[in-house]
Amino acid sequence: MNGAESLVGTLVAGGVEVCFTNPGTSEMHVVAALDHVTGIRCVLGLFEGVVTGAADGYARMAGKPACTLLHLGPGLANGVANLHNARKAQVPIVNIIGDHATYHLRHDGPLTSDVEGIAKPISKWLRTSRFASEIGRDAADAMVAARTAPGQIATLIVSADAAWSQGGAVGAVPAFPRAPLPAAAAVEHAVAILRSGASTAIVLAGDALFGRGLVAAGRIAAATNAKLLAPYPFTRMERGVGRASVERIPYVFEQAEDLLKEFRHLILVGAPVPVTYFAHPDKKASPVPDGCEIHTLASAAEDCAGAVESLAAALSLGSAAGLVEKAERPAMPPGGLAGSGIAAAIGALLPENAIVVDESMTSGRNLLTLTRGAAPHDMLANTGGSIGIAMPLAVGAAVACPDRRVLCLSADGSGMYTAQALWTMAREGLNITTLIFANREYAVLKREFASFGLGDPGPRARDLFEIGRPGLDWVSLAKGMGVPGTRAASMEEFGKALREGFESEGPRLIELGL
Repeated sequence: MNGAESLVGTLVAGGVEVCFTNPGTSEMHVVAALDHVTGIRCVLGLFEGVVTGAADGYARMAGKPACTLLHLGPGLANGVANLHNARKAQVPIVNIIGDHATYHLRHDGPLTSDVEGIAKPISKWLRTSRFASEIGRDAADAMVAARTAPGQIATLIVSADAAWSQGGAVGAVPAFPRAPLPAAAAVEHAVAILRSGASTAIVLAGDALFGRGLVAAGRIAAATNAKLLAPYPFTRMERGVGRASVERIPYVFEQAEDLLKEFRHLILVGAPVPVTYFAHPDKKASPVPDGCEIHTLASAAEDCAGAVESLAAALSLGSAAGLVEKAERPAMPPGGLAGSGIAAAIGALLPENAIVVDESMTSGRNLLTLTRGAAPHDMLANTGGSIGIAMPLAVGAAVACPDRRVLCLSADGSGMYTAQALWTMAREGLNITTLIFANREYAVLKREFASFGLGDPGPRARDLFEIGRPGLDWVSLAKGMGVPGTRAASMEEFGKALREGFESEGPRLIELGL
């Protein structure tokens, strides 16, 4: 058994079922091993940012890691932006990078680079395997690291000669570590806060935003009048009718400040203290009001769902009903396209058990309000702020959940970062409907420019925010990558196209001419 075969065999033994990849010459022996060691589905991306974003989406929905397979330092560097987002999402990924043969590095060939240096900022665990006999052990260690709560990126760099040399062995994969519950004192303090009658919000993250954690949170909110909040950059949240009502802390500072101003206590469950994305000369770093006390019930590395269940038990709620959303789908609006109308149409037509991937920073800001009473669904958000995540994230979610419909909300500017994901959607036959908000500009940057009091942008500044010269033809771009597309200019056209997308097999794209 060579090193590459021991690598793939160990991944299979550890429960890795999918490899998202864009390989190169230094990975050829790993590719050969993937071809004849059964158990791993290989999904090709035409750009490494698609590969890494898809691994993120898969982990969010599958609850376990996929692996990536990338080519040397340049291939890794191409995928770093979405690995940054995955690191902020705190999801498990086993990131495998090929490197030159150990004896070839001294020649400093064109593709020689500091692979460890590129990997270090986005990797919680990092190791290089230089001998075939090490790879199985190292792969097992990488899987354990990736699955250590709350979920981490583990990067294993494999030298080409270690991959092709004999002497490999499948590594023994130990039981994966379980996240600990928080200390009893943290639960008792949260109970005291909730029983004090003071205005309190519980900020949920991680697995407290879905499954048993969210159910318990809904029961606590019903019994105590605490408000349930989620950070703006949340990883995964269950929403819709029958799910606990959770409000997202807004991106815009003034809106977040207004939402939080009433609270005397914040109880954090796997979530950080809310902060702004960027510094501003006239604003605080955090929208949390002065004098508000912050208590951590559970850190991100602890069992967040278990922590909420422990809190519910300590409050002696028994089988008390939770506070959940009621069925309240908006009506299909008529007339021309507008942000609120588009969100209302989505709320009206969203199928049950769908997965919504949202990167509509400006055009989709009414989406959460108008889908609160829609059919039960999951929502995935951009956790790290690096744009171009929506379509890759949708690919990974669809691979993890092939029986569910995926709705992907992107914009023309951010979508161009990883438009190659459309090709992977077509190749894999994924049931993804992609909406492109074609406003022909980086609208969020125009808003940021204005927020600094810089007045109206001049012609050169404005030219850096507008992308309509020439206009992007997303229907043609999609067609060129095998995805049927249509352009909607009215709500009637959009509603028809959205229904067809949800009912058709394979991917669809709808360009919204705003």
